[in-house]
Amino acid sequence: MTQTRETILENLRGLTLPDGGDPVSRDMVRALKVEGGRVSFVLEAESPDMARKMEPVRLACEGLVRKLAGVEQVSVALTAHGPAPKPAAPPPNLMIGGHPTPQAGPMNPTGVNRIIAVGSGKGGVGKSTVASNLAVALARAGKKVGLLDADIYGPSQPRMMGVNKRPASPDGKTIIPLHGHGVTLMSIGFMLPEEKAVVWRGPMLMGALQQMLTQVAWGELDVLIVDLPPGTGDVAMTLCQRADVSGAIVVSTPQDVALLDARKALNMFELLKTPVLGLIENMGVYHCPACGHEAHIFGQGGVKAEAEKLGLPYLGSLPIDLDTRLAGDAGVPIAAGEGPMATAYGALAARLIAGGLV
Repeated sequence: MTQTRETILENLRGLTLPDGGDPVSRDMVRALKVEGGRVSFVLEAESPDMARKMEPVRLACEGLVRKLAGVEQVSVALTAHGPAPKPAAPPPNLMIGGHPTPQAGPMNPTGVNRIIAVGSGKGGVGKSTVASNLAVALARAGKKVGLLDADIYGPSQPRMMGVNKRPASPDGKTIIPLHGHGVTLMSIGFMLPEEKAVVWRGPMLMGALQQMLTQVAWGELDVLIVDLPPGTGDVAMTLCQRADVSGAIVVSTPQDVALLDARKALNMFELLKTPVLGLIENMGVYHCPACGHEAHIFGQGGVKAEAEKLGLPYLGSLPIDLDTRLAGDAGVPIAAGEGPMATAYGALAARLIAGGLV
């Protein structure tokens, strides 16, 4: 018997929660996918406190679905999206044009142990996808992780992390960050509608970056992952010059055109005296789900060869993966679940931790 979305939901309705109701009637089931014998979904708790108590429920849901006829693999992730507290005063400078003039001096966020920038020489190589999944993988490994979306012209982390609420500010000065999948989050995208363009010149960009680094109550973090804009512009330069950046990770696809731009990013970090922690090759191979054939659409091994040529660490290759794209669009990073891609990001996080970089 082949299961469908409807049959899975119907069976989950038969599971009674400890405090009453079932996962479906309580509107906890998110991103349910049924692909042949593979079933995956997310249980969304009402608050982080409730999520911490729901591991038995997650296991029960997983066990129930696994017993259904035709089900070969089950992945159930647990997350929470608690309501943002109502601000006692308007958030500071959250209106377009209201950002402060950048001030001299360092821009180091209080309580943050390390800052790691994730950059690329050009757009479209999957830098933001790598940043979000690496942050989630580090959080799953037990680290206290923050994710700053510094791509001010094209913020994508609100969608990828499944969080899009307006941050609060209890005193009109300090911004309270949001949270998703165990990661503390901040993005200019939280303050604007998705379709709203950011039409700002350099000083306003720098003011926004300064605000998101120094006016956000990040708390105590082991690492703050900064998703940089593509290229070698003002934001990347200012971050590396004004903040104590522990290192940078450069993401590229294997083809020569992308590597030309990646070299520019590497040269920028060298000029700014920011250590490069390693290179990641994204979209390195495509595995056909129908026949299993491998196709190297963008070439093969270019990033690894470049890393060896420059004497830099090669952190690994990630394939073109439909599930990764669907997960990002759905707001549940692939690293938050189970499967080959989650394992790959977990291995990347473990390598950074083992190397003392996080």
